[in-house]
Amino acid sequence: MLRVLTLSSLFPDASRPNFGVFVEGQMLGLAAHPDVALKLVAPLGLPPWPLGHRGRYAQLSALPQHEDWKGVETWRPRFLNLPGTGGRFHAAMLTRALVPLLSRIRRDFPFDVIDASFFFPDGPAAVALGRRFGVPVSIKARGADIHHWGRAPATAAQVIAAAQAADGLLAVSQAMKADIAALGIAPDRIRVHHTGVDLTRFAPRDQGTAKAALGIDGPLIVSIGALIPRKGHDMVIDAVSALPGVQLRIAGEGPERPRLAAQIARLGLEDRVRLLGSVAHGDLPPLLAAADVMALASSSEGLANAWIEAVASGTPIVIPAAGGAAEVVTSPAAGRIAGRTAPAFAAAIGELLAAPPARDAVRAAAAGFTWEANTAALYDHLSGLVASRAQSSG
Repeated sequence: MLRVLTLSSLFPDASRPNFGVFVEGQMLGLAAHPDVALKLVAPLGLPPWPLGHRGRYAQLSALPQHEDWKGVETWRPRFLNLPGTGGRFHAAMLTRALVPLLSRIRRDFPFDVIDASFFFPDGPAAVALGRRFGVPVSIKARGADIHHWGRAPATAAQVIAAAQAADGLLAVSQAMKADIAALGIAPDRIRVHHTGVDLTRFAPRDQGTAKAALGIDGPLIVSIGALIPRKGHDMVIDAVSALPGVQLRIAGEGPERPRLAAQIARLGLEDRVRLLGSVAHGDLPPLLAAADVMALASSSEGLANAWIEAVASGTPIVIPAAGGAAEVVTSPAAGRIAGRTAPAFAAAIGELLAAPPARDAVRAAAAGFTWEANTAALYDHLSGLVASRAQSSG
């Protein structure tokens, strides 16, 4: 039996059910493996009192520190998040918080490996903890954890040092692997580990019925992602403004909402463009099945789950050449990789609306992205690290 301690600061909770839902999917898949026993540690970074009990942090402070999360024993320890430091002390504070907790967990659950499912601050902390408890460590890179923290002056050295010291490295796409290698890490130490999608839930449906349920008659574009500058929702809005009669629904929440609402009003698009706010992950399948195109103009990604969920639903995508885009858009039916400008997006969306690909042909692009494949590869990776450690120790 492989005993796995999964560590991820990017993970859903009762106050943020969509936060890191793809990490949850990976964890639940591995936990269900017949030869795996798994415990989860999902830390919460909070600023010092009283800030840690106010505003957006109040709900996090109120979360239980120990609970059963969908059948998995879960701890949510708090670590000190010092504002204004650029994340410089995140990993050290996380390590300090986790040493006593992992010492207690280890009494009854002598974990064989630490599986860090996000690179920062989890990765550097996992390396320190792996050394302390004498177990191998795997770290997975997903996107912003490398693109931001791996380049930020206060944290880049910590990310690189953790990558060099980890026993195993995972990257969510070939492009992400190249980005890690660009930090000076040997490419042969990095294994590509694609995300998964539930092909039962995300599947084509009767599009007319799905649109009618949304009160839409005509072409529908959907964009899914947090309302932050990196996701490029403003660019998709501009693109749709050039496509008469086309509706746009944006699922996500974030600080850019007021600016995007003002843009929609300025362009006179209130009757065609709607900000849906945060949409529960379980409510995304009918929205994607209704759409003619899913368009997301991100400036950077690892390999967005929204891409995979869209094509699994039979909905082609329009995305820039960001991250693993070329690993998903492998045929014209899957969609278009467009220049990251509103005119380029409008042209690509227009092409797909004029000649819609067969939805089963679109869905074929998702065939290799299953949670079953994700689980099998992760088990092989982690068990291999444990076997290598045992062999070197023997």
